[in-house]
Amino acid sequence: MGTKTVDEAVDANGTEAKSDEETADVTKADATKADVTKADADETAETAAAEASADIEDEDDSADAGDLTAAAEDGPAAAVGQGAAAVVAAALGLVSLTGSWLGTVAQARDSLYGQLQTASSASVSTQIKQVYADSWNANALVAGAFALVALLAGVAVLARPAFGNPERVPAQAPWIKSVAWAGVALGLVGLLLAVLKYTDVLMAMPTT
Repeated sequence: MGTKTVDEAVDANGTEAKSDEETADVTKADATKADVTKADADETAETAAAEASADIEDEDDSADAGDLTAAAEDGPAAAVGQGAAAVVAAALGLVSLTGSWLGTVAQARDSLYGQLQTASSASVSTQIKQVYADSWNANALVAGAFALVALLAGVAVLARPAFGNPERVPAQAPWIKSVAWAGVALGLVGLLLAVLKYTDVLMAMPTT
């Protein structure tokens, strides 16, 4: 009877101890599973974040490439236009100083009208004014118009880089700036001479 009780006690303790060990193992296995699940979740989150970052970088690269392509396409056209405008400004400034066909025609036309409208009995001062002075002023007006256009064109070329997107507008070549400044200078000189001629400060008509 006593032996059996001891064996039963031993069996009971052994079974109980075994049950505790199994419980501990199960708990440990669950903890391991939880760690694995958490690690998988973290890895999945990191992978998603990396993919999202890669997509954003690809979009940025595509946008940058598009901007560079647009800038490369717009660059030569902008340079050609600015160069042409600078040459036109310099040419118009030179014309305002040397005279033009349009100015000659305007002067001759005004002189002809003066001769037709002036009576033969008019005074000498009136004949000088209507036949010569008015035609001279017409020539000065045409020269001043050429000089003003040259001045505005040169200033527009020099001021062009200050407007628009700097990344899309290329830097001006030195020769464009030089020619544009020449147009501005010739325009200023031509405009000044035109004003002086029109106001009779320079080469005034004779008085009687």
